[in-house]
Amino acid sequence: MISSALRAVERLLLPNACVACGRAVESATPDALACAVCRSRLTPVPPGCARCRQPVPPVGPCRFCLGWPEVLKWATSAVWLGDEAREIVHHLKYEGYARLAVVAAEVIDRIVPRAHDALLVPIPLGARRMRDRGYNQAAAIAQTLGERWSCQVDENLLRRVRNTESQTALTPEERAANVAGAFEATRRPTPQRVAPSPSGTPTVILIDDVFTTGATLASAAKALQDAGWVEVGAVTFARAMPFALRLDARRG
Repeated sequence: MISSALRAVERLLLPNACVACGRAVESATPDALACAVCRSRLTPVPPGCARCRQPVPPVGPCRFCLGWPEVLKWATSAVWLGDEAREIVHHLKYEGYARLAVVAAEVIDRIVPRAHDALLVPIPLGARRMRDRGYNQAAAIAQTLGERWSCQVDENLLRRVRNTESQTALTPEERAANVAGAFEATRRPTPQRVAPSPSGTPTVILIDDVFTTGATLASAAKALQDAGWVEVGAVTFARAMPFALRLDARRG
């Protein structure tokens, strides 16, 4: 198996090609790893439930975020996990294209309203996956986003206390059980961080690459709540499209 370090060197030596469509890209900048055409095909997530951003049901309140811990005030995503976004995420997580974090952060910055006075906290990887990948894709996104938003990034506030199975093939219920109790906050908030900020931005904003069921974000937020943090938001690059929307997209 090629190590993550060797894959990174390979990415630097080979000509740039779009990870989504394979077309050659002349620019050598990190964001050129996804060409302009594929970037234009990224579909922003429209407004939905004020808390979880999922499509609002035709009758009654949103039930998607009903079981979230109280501390998790909202979770938003920049784009739907369509073909182009899926390729970006896949290459970022599994193919050693760490520089794609710049692309993800730029897309978030362009679509999601900027935060102010918030502490950006990436979802931590387990030790096994960190060894395999050589970097945490959520932390890489958070660092670039922190520069764009002028927000502090803390990669150590949360830690994963046990390794979890891959969430890919799990049902929503299995996902929730898989990550339950998987995180721990390393410290309590300081006095200036314990109350909601004057700007209205949550004290902590969790950062991750993909939102599927929200189970990972909810578990991480619960760990922060247990440590005394009172207001948490979450931002991801992409979001899995609900089944009904996927059907509509195929019909269209």
